[in-house]
Amino acid sequence: MSNHLANETSPYLLQHVDQPVEWRPWGEEALAAAKAQDKPIFLSIGYSACHWCHVMAHESFADPETAQLLNESFISIKVDREERPELDQIYMEAVQMMTGHGGWPLSVFLTPELEPFFGGTYWPPEPRGGMPGFKQVIAAVADAWRHRRGDAVRQGKRVAELLGEPPIAGPAPSLTPRLLEQAEAALARSFDPVFGGFGGAPKFPHPIDLRFLLQRWFRTGKPSVLAMVRTTLDKMASGGIYDQLGGGFHRYSVDAQWLVPHFEKMLYDNALLARCYLEAWQATGEPEYARVARETLDYVLRDMTDPAGGFFSSEDADSEGREGLFYLWTAEEIRSVLGSEAARVFCYVHDVVEEGNFEGRNILSRPKTLGQCARILGRGEAELAAMLEDARRKLFALRARRVRPGRDDKVLASWNGLMIDALARAGAALGEPRYVEAAERAADFVLTRMRQDDGRLWHAWRRGRAAVDGLLEDYASLAEALVTLYESDFDERWIDAAVGLADLLLDRFADPDEGGFFTAPPDHPSLLVRKKDLIDSSSPSGSGLAASALWRLARLCGREDLRAAAEATLRAAAPIMDRMPLAVGQMLLVVEMVLEPGPEVVIVGSEDSAANAQAIAALQRSYVPTRVAAFRGAGQRSSQRSRVLDAIFGGKPPSADGPTLYLCENFACRAPVHGAAAVASALAKLARPPQPPPSPR
Repeated sequence: MSNHLANETSPYLLQHVDQPVEWRPWGEEALAAAKAQDKPIFLSIGYSACHWCHVMAHESFADPETAQLLNESFISIKVDREERPELDQIYMEAVQMMTGHGGWPLSVFLTPELEPFFGGTYWPPEPRGGMPGFKQVIAAVADAWRHRRGDAVRQGKRVAELLGEPPIAGPAPSLTPRLLEQAEAALARSFDPVFGGFGGAPKFPHPIDLRFLLQRWFRTGKPSVLAMVRTTLDKMASGGIYDQLGGGFHRYSVDAQWLVPHFEKMLYDNALLARCYLEAWQATGEPEYARVARETLDYVLRDMTDPAGGFFSSEDADSEGREGLFYLWTAEEIRSVLGSEAARVFCYVHDVVEEGNFEGRNILSRPKTLGQCARILGRGEAELAAMLEDARRKLFALRARRVRPGRDDKVLASWNGLMIDALARAGAALGEPRYVEAAERAADFVLTRMRQDDGRLWHAWRRGRAAVDGLLEDYASLAEALVTLYESDFDERWIDAAVGLADLLLDRFADPDEGGFFTAPPDHPSLLVRKKDLIDSSSPSGSGLAASALWRLARLCGREDLRAAAEATLRAAAPIMDRMPLAVGQMLLVVEMVLEPGPEVVIVGSEDSAANAQAIAALQRSYVPTRVAAFRGAGQRSSQRSRVLDAIFGGKPPSADGPTLYLCENFACRAPVHGAAAVASALAKLARPPQPPPSPR
């Protein structure tokens, strides 16, 4: 018999529908059952692409004996952490308090009042490696509830009290450059100068921190800061964490060298990393960064896009019961496809060895540059590049016939916002209209199919069904993406939509007393505490994204209430920025916007569409990280104009001499610049970082 999950939309929950555990989804029915039956809750949180979630499901949740123990003593609730991040935020923090660590699967025991009194992550079915067996844990918790309930209740109440406290108490420091300097120094201390990245194994990409460092380099001109970015991007792109055949990044590397990944692929990682490589290309002109950005976005458009326009959430690490099998190769397989000579070259470049570098097979990597390989192999770079491209095409075609990893095909508004932003930026900067068109389709998808009748968002959608009221991260991420989409195609309807989301964000999520934003709206059901979303996880914090969107909209639309809300959010996060700078990279990006605002770049176009296009292309290729940009053509109909942009276009007439550039900073505008060539020259000067002072002799 199936349990209570059959009508759910989450692929993760549906993976558990035929298990003997009497799973329920989080909701009124399950929570009422716990009170009516006077049973504690066993809460299991995971996600579809989680390898150890699958392991625990197979070992324990599919086991009839384990299921009987759970069913007798607990109300068991299964939660998809991607579908319900507001619950994951609360109970992950609780487990970290109780055990000092966290992760997925997250396993938490709650009182019927939802207070957590015991928890952990993965437990094996039997005692192993110093860990108790899961059946032992179940029995011990059930015994504690029957015979020492008072202790469990007191523990739960104490944890609930701690969850309601701010992450760091104390007076907020001022928003000064010192916060940025401290963060730069902290990243430098944790930087790995050999392999790039921050800290040791397991190693995560940290795209938000890399973008922060790129902005710092733009402001300071320090070669050492740019070196941290370039080393990390180079090593990741050449490692196994990057899919050398199909593009896109796996979630993290289990080693310090970026060779052996945890093979799942997440939409948010690929959105954030595509943007990071794109901006590095804009800043440095390095063509390899543009290649990686393109290949990553092409992977998403090829494998992670719903026919209706939205983007799927993730791909699993496992296929055919083995982690990473889809991506692994033997030397013999490669020879059978390429022939001996082409295989010899390919295997040398991609470090393929007969014995394998991972469980008897090979993860493809590129430890040497193309130039180094060409010299060693005695071939020209162009010849070698063409040979490798032909080999990759053939191997990719063979790989496409393998059993693919499972795919979580739900569409999340928040993660779609991140990908819309990346696609829009890349399409504009690289001159690739198909990326902008994909961003437009996805934006239309979220604004129509994931919107309620009163204008509020849904958080998740799958196969025609929407679920879960929108959370802070949905409004903030989509509003930020729509501003970027406007700056990419200059269709003013995106600004109107972004302002509408910003108003809902302020109305439903803002803390008017302390600043910042709550994760969930006040009418969100069944939350133990209403927490703020200030700290980045593997994706940017909702409050950080909100601050960025509000600040950019304030500058474009002249809305002082949006500016004030953005600054209040930064002040609310200032104690964390001061003491835990590596936890709030998104906030630090916005602090840079506030303390070092780039120019307001306004171009008004003549009737010459070719000249306008030339001026816009120069603008969009440039790396000027904290600028805002607006464009209006002379022939644009009044029905296509947004009134909210009247502030930035006011007093800036077009010229008969071609497109006209207005650069405004600190409430003052420079003399206008006329003509596409002059506009391009002026924008090129904006994009030059300062030169560092000469070294002392």
